[in-house]
Amino acid sequence: MRNRLGTFGLIVPSIAQCAVGAALAWVVAVHLLGHARPLFAPIAVMICVGVGLGQRLRRLVELVVGVSLGVGIGDLLVSWIGSGPWQMALVVALAMGVAGLLNSGELFISQVGSSAVLVTMVVPGEDAGGLDRMIDALTGGVIGVAAVALLPASPLTIAGKRLSGVLDAFSTVLEQAAEAIEKGDMDLAAEALERGRRTQTSVEELAAALANSREIIRISPLRRHHRSRLARYETAAVPVDLALRNARVLVRRTLAALGESSPPPAALAESLREVSEAALLLQLELAAGREPMLARQALLAVAARERPKNLGFSANVTIAQLRSIAVDLLQATGMDHDTASAALTPLNEPA
Repeated sequence: MRNRLGTFGLIVPSIAQCAVGAALAWVVAVHLLGHARPLFAPIAVMICVGVGLGQRLRRLVELVVGVSLGVGIGDLLVSWIGSGPWQMALVVALAMGVAGLLNSGELFISQVGSSAVLVTMVVPGEDAGGLDRMIDALTGGVIGVAAVALLPASPLTIAGKRLSGVLDAFSTVLEQAAEAIEKGDMDLAAEALERGRRTQTSVEELAAALANSREIIRISPLRRHHRSRLARYETAAVPVDLALRNARVLVRRTLAALGESSPPPAALAESLREVSEAALLLQLELAAGREPMLARQALLAVAARERPKNLGFSANVTIAQLRSIAVDLLQATGMDHDTASAALTPLNEPA
């Protein structure tokens, strides 16, 4: 329930933008443009604003072009064959077929099809002409973008919430792996592996949130001052994704190592916990708008630690993955790859 409420909190601004923008678009189309039934104006607002997919400007262009194409094809065919169920099927098939040849985007094709449906089923003379519908779509799209600019969500809240979800999941996976090593518990390691495999959705949500946040800053002058803090989230996003992927490999090899004659050493569990805590430090420092120096120091301490010797194959692979994770997270703090890699204890150094 807490997760659902948190997610709902992120889309509240979009709901407000849709509600206010749809009403305003209707008023503008009716009272300023003189259109009696401007259906496409509020519809355009809702499609353009959406719920934060980060492609509003592109959607505005696709919306206007899609509506224009659908209205044009629909008006032309209806004038020849009239309205009715079979006419609607023919008009929609032809309109969406033409749209698919021009642009494979789902929004574009669906807009062409839905526009053709409305044109086909509206009784002639009760609706405005095709040009008026095109103007309504443009009006709604422009008002939708204006609503985003003047009633903007917080890009830092959107990006921070999603990055926190990824880092929380990462930290939990490493904590469970550490506990599995200490207890020699293969079931617990398997549970950690399964949890790690379920994290891809969180990574995809983070990518969408960053795209949405970038667009808010680009559109809204009220959020321009957030650019430098958002840049830290963008710097962290790809390395954190890589760290999470390496964590899944690490846990898989930990599970294998627990079944070998030379299980992972207890010291490895301590290192996993330190990296887990460093990830949480990274989360807190980014949320506070600070350079993540504490997280970097914690990771450098793990990276510089000597490697245990006389380990089994899977335990060695686990430690190698931990080294890769340390490099990934150091990059997430803003360190370049070469400097982060140089912080690792050399492989040929005796332990």
